[in-house]
Amino acid sequence: VNNDPSEYKIKLSGTLRSPKINFHPPFLMLMPVPLGVESEGVVTMIPQEFIRQSRIRVKLPELELADDSRTYTFSVQFPEGQDIVLSSDGTANELICRISFRSSKPMSFLEDVLFIDQEDN
Repeated sequence: VNNDPSEYKIKLSGTLRSPKINFHPPFLMLMPVPLGVESEGVVTMIPQEFIRQSRIRVKLPELELADDSRTYTFSVQFPEGQDIVLSSDGTANELICRISFRSSKPMSFLEDVLFIDQEDN
């Protein structure tokens, strides 16, 4: 600065915060029900390490039936909203998610339901 050839070194340090969501319960098993009857479960989503508000979207599995047709038998609702909102102390609100299943044909399977934030995490 001002024609001074002195070198200045600055040491920076930081912590990488990667957003994640914990689920309670960590697995959801829906009870068997008669054909055409809805089976439902509730999951609490606990966001951690989010640094800004985000909206959660859901990717539901498409299932292939015995006759080779494809269908979506799951539905998802967020009764209190699907936005992750940060409080003044930096913690995020928990989200309640209702996952339901209904089918007119008999089936059994194990599939993932994907929850994705605005940053595609």
